[in-house]
Amino acid sequence: MTPRRHLLVLLAAGALLPGLGRAQSDEPTGPQPTLPQERLVIVTHDGKRHDFHVEMALKMRQQIAGLMFRPSVPADGGMLFVWEGARESQMWMKNTLASLDMLFIDSRGVIRHIAERTVPQSLAVIDSGGPVHATLELAAGTAARLDIRVGDQVLQRVFGNAP
Repeated sequence: MTPRRHLLVLLAAGALLPGLGRAQSDEPTGPQPTLPQERLVIVTHDGKRHDFHVEMALKMRQQIAGLMFRPSVPADGGMLFVWEGARESQMWMKNTLASLDMLFIDSRGVIRHIAERTVPQSLAVIDSGGPVHATLELAAGTAARLDIRVGDQVLQRVFGNAP
């Protein structure tokens, strides 16, 4: 269960169980400060390299807030959520104002699933469809514009293949 999905469960439980009501105060109410950024490269099936500078969401609190309340995502930016080992990634768009492309990436940096043009503020679960090591959120339309596909390679230090 992703931190965002976990938060939803806690918030729902808090509404029903008085002892868990504290979880409601932990819900983000505005955008988090810009996180440290690192270089990330996507190498597409045709050998083209696409450079990004992404914010690194490594801690649970950072992952819970993600890109919530931000009106846009730069064309060469995004956020990389790094999970503690390979696991199912389930995301949502609660309080996320900008539509996103979500790329679900395995421990070798291979893209395993892509959810394109997610719906802003939706509570629908966006699932990785299997265990992954990270989830990359980019501006909506980036995958189509750059012809990024399942099987393409992501180069970044967290995958042990820094560009």
